[in-house]
Amino acid sequence: MSERKPIRKAVFPVAGLGTRFLPATKAVPKELLPIVDRPLIQYAVDEAREAGIEQMIFVTGRGKTALVENFDIAYELEATMAARGKDLSVLEPTRFTPGNLITV
Repeated sequence: MSERKPIRKAVFPVAGLGTRFLPATKAVPKELLPIVDRPLIQYAVDEAREAGIEQMIFVTGRGKTALVENFDIAYELEATMAARGKDLSVLEPTRFTPGNLITV
């Protein structure tokens, strides 16, 4: 019997215009709409990470740069927070190791 390799990649289909959520999605992609205290996609990413997934692949549409920016390192924000003595751990769920966030 062959040994199974662990699943390390997750694919998130996040393309589309979000027409069912208009007018809220006119300016904010549906996957970034806030649910309680986090964007919707953050719940899926957190669950994937807890399951051992290392690489997230987002199948996006044109103009969805906000999704990538949400998971990018915000150097200016982090520098300002650090200078003010703020806890940076709140940003940890939105950080990816280079190469572990792919958009297609």
